[in-house]
Amino acid sequence: MDELHRRRIYPLSPRDLSEEQIAVTFAMTSRSPEPFDEIARRVTEESAASFNERWVVGYGHASVAEHAVLHLAVENISRLACDTLEDNRLASYTEKSSRYQVIDPDSFHVPQELDPSPALRETYLTTCRNLFATYHQLIDGTLDYLRRTLPQRENERDSAYNLRLRRLATDACRAILPAATLTNVGVTANARTLEHAITKLMSSALAEEREIGLELREQGRNITPTLVKYADHNPYLAELRAVVPEDTRTCPTADWKTRVALLDYDSGASRKLAAALLFRNEGSYSDALARSSALSEQDRLALIHDAVRGIGPHDPPPREFELVGYTFEFTFDYGALREFRRHRMQTYLSQPLTVSNGYHIPDLIRDAGLEAPFERAINDADTAFHGLQSAAAGSALAQYLVTHAHRQRVLSRLSLRECYHLFKLRASQQAHESIRVPIVEAMRLAVEVQPELFRYLPLRNAPNWWPFTGRSNPA
Repeated sequence: MDELHRRRIYPLSPRDLSEEQIAVTFAMTSRSPEPFDEIARRVTEESAASFNERWVVGYGHASVAEHAVLHLAVENISRLACDTLEDNRLASYTEKSSRYQVIDPDSFHVPQELDPSPALRETYLTTCRNLFATYHQLIDGTLDYLRRTLPQRENERDSAYNLRLRRLATDACRAILPAATLTNVGVTANARTLEHAITKLMSSALAEEREIGLELREQGRNITPTLVKYADHNPYLAELRAVVPEDTRTCPTADWKTRVALLDYDSGASRKLAAALLFRNEGSYSDALARSSALSEQDRLALIHDAVRGIGPHDPPPREFELVGYTFEFTFDYGALREFRRHRMQTYLSQPLTVSNGYHIPDLIRDAGLEAPFERAINDADTAFHGLQSAAAGSALAQYLVTHAHRQRVLSRLSLRECYHLFKLRASQQAHESIRVPIVEAMRLAVEVQPELFRYLPLRNAPNWWPFTGRSNPA
């Protein structure tokens, strides 16, 4: 092969080129026959900015911005604001964990919207301080209980033993922390995704989120001056909140204890899925669907089983499994909901955080006999939530006082492919109980209506009701 057509694979390093220069270098290959490194030598920062102004901003070729990657450290924002920041599929986030760290007593956000109302502000401060004081009281109490009930293992060092107990304690006691709790999060996103995230933040009803959006835009402009230049408040996004009147119920609905409901699923899933698999070698999807329809159910399932029979514990099923799906309504506590949202390939619809669906008391809190202080703090938070909701900025501001123990509703549309990933990960015994229990129930509901689609789901720990053998280790 001649030198011109020799295969080459090499990096374009951000140590040598700015993120905007890299984005333009990749974009210009659509119009230039030169190798990337030769294009890069011709791209100056000034010409990169000019290219982006013309093609990205002027002509709307936003995909160019996906080649510019930004790494941003975001510190001391509320969990509530962090939820909004992380509500983007095509980005990566690593957040400070309350499962492994003890949170400082004053580590909570105080909204500036309360400044004109000293009485409300004082109620808010008192509630947060009480929640954090209870949090530390619960940690001390559960540690005492664990020392009495969990003996030190043979050859276990004192430091390792104390760390093991502390992790159990913090994991349970974080349930009392409010959404106002401060957190740190590392964000890796391309400029296109970051611009969308900034726009959502700057269109928020909360001052904290709008300010975070402004700061992200300023930092983003330092790295990619033109690619996030026009991220701003979006009137359409802001006005969407007013489309449906706010619900100010102060008591739970009759069925608030329902953890999971399977609302809808593809009744002809095997026919559609077999057709999708056949489409690889058919002239059209109509042909594939006709061929699938002509097969017996047994033959369709054999085709589907062949596609996943050899699936390993870390393998995704083929993309064809995205063509069928399930719609669930989940009731998670807020802590579990934050974990559930990390499965970003689903479509989920969350409601504003509320105290109206009751709350969950972790087993360790009950076992240690600490329900009373836990429930007193929860009840105080409920009272303050309703006061803030009616007197200030409605449910948006009151959300800061919702604890991680309060139950929330979420509507979720999951493809069969995403079900495989979610069920494998969150049905495991290693998953936190507050998310594992509802996910196992969702899996039961799906398997109940379409068992053969899950026959080869590679579970680490199968529940006792699991109808198949030979694929999993029953828990």
